[in-house]
Amino acid sequence: MPINPLTYMSISIDHHFHSAGLPVLVQPINSPVWRDCIDDIKQLVEQQLHIHGGLLFRGFAIDGAEDFNAFARIFGHDLLTYDYASTPRNEVSSGVYTSTEYPAHQVIPLHNEQAYTLNWPLKIWFHCEIAPEQNGETPIADSRLIYKKIDPAIRDRFVNHGLLYIRNYGNGLDLSWQQAFGTSDKAQVESFCAQHHIECIWKEDGELQTKQICQAISTHPHTHEKVWFNQAHLFHISNLDEHIKDTLISIVGEENLPRNVYYGDGSPIKDDDLQHIRDVLEQCQVSFPWQQGDIMMLDNMLAAHGRSTFSGDRKVIVAMAQGYSEQP
Repeated sequence: MPINPLTYMSISIDHHFHSAGLPVLVQPINSPVWRDCIDDIKQLVEQQLHIHGGLLFRGFAIDGAEDFNAFARIFGHDLLTYDYASTPRNEVSSGVYTSTEYPAHQVIPLHNEQAYTLNWPLKIWFHCEIAPEQNGETPIADSRLIYKKIDPAIRDRFVNHGLLYIRNYGNGLDLSWQQAFGTSDKAQVESFCAQHHIECIWKEDGELQTKQICQAISTHPHTHEKVWFNQAHLFHISNLDEHIKDTLISIVGEENLPRNVYYGDGSPIKDDDLQHIRDVLEQCQVSFPWQQGDIMMLDNMLAAHGRSTFSGDRKVIVAMAQGYSEQP
């Protein structure tokens, strides 16, 4: 991808930090205080984020969650709340959250943030407060490349049918609906679902089931490039360990699994097709070790992210901004 020759007075740019060209490494030339570099940082993001999909800011003095919050806000958008959550997180500052709080031995596969809905952030930031002793990377991948590498026949099936996500909350198997929606008021849940084209069904035991038909791919609103943009490989039953899957089905039945996904018409998605998608994601994955103080900024539609297993302490916090919707 051609790069325009750009000159910045306060920051250096390394397009060869990784052989994949993603992310671009950004470092201070003189002062490590990010506020001293603010004009160049904003210009860089405006000119290059949509080209590369990801920027890694390293060597800047970021002083905790509040300073990270301030950094993320310089680009002109309010930070978003984590609505319609699918994973456990805690808010550490207004609009700043812990990254997904799954155990250290679990891999979080590549995905685009909130691609299981019709509303998502265009920008997402990750800040490493404590670098893990071993592993614990946040791998990333170019969603444009993923789209191109997926078998066209599989891709066409996904595009033509769309995706139906079904979630069953609570019962100790997944997030409660109170956690997912951030309220214990059923009327508020119903209002949110109505506004966001989500079907909500209250069961006899008081628990909630939701259904929503969403996109399999999307077109970036600014670059107009097609990207692979869904979380079918995470929601599909084939993502579960075989023993866990069989046990869950025997206890609650397939219709009451915590989460599952079908084609938009309700027909099943083949396990082999999902495995092909997982293989492509792995082929496209890019990793680098975190350093304390790093901030990685991604265009959420152009770049997917995940998490490797790790040992020792690890603290990565997250912020999101610039909500975008493909609601019908």
